[in-house]
Amino acid sequence: MTVLKQIVGGAIVDSLQNPRRLLAGRRTAPVAYAGMWEFPGGKVEEGEAHEAALHRELHEELGVGVRLGPELPGPTPAGWPLNDRAAMRVWLAELVRGTPAPLQDHDELRWVALHGGAGELLAMPWIPADLPIVHALLAAVGRKTV
Repeated sequence: MTVLKQIVGGAIVDSLQNPRRLLAGRRTAPVAYAGMWEFPGGKVEEGEAHEAALHRELHEELGVGVRLGPELPGPTPAGWPLNDRAAMRVWLAELVRGTPAPLQDHDELRWVALHGGAGELLAMPWIPADLPIVHALLAAVGRKTV
């Protein structure tokens, strides 16, 4: 049995109570994903809790501290499939410290509307594995279940 690599991602919104905008990061690497948009985050280290890994990754990649909201449940017990070797769990998060900057893995950060302007969000070239998460986030925001 293959053990899936665990990845965590942050759907950073402007407000956990009334999310109107999402912060997306544009990848610089690997070459196959350079220029595509994603949820910031990264690998869970051995022995590390998922939530702790997300706090660490967002601090390393963006220089921010966040308050975590609910997890955006994926279609499998491991979360959102990224490929046959990895899955990602994604939490809603709100900034509580710092101003986001593309410190690692990104060359641009962008706040994008979740309501009304969601067309811009969907028109962005997302990493293919992250696009279903974008749709789930939009559905959750539309139902006000986040």
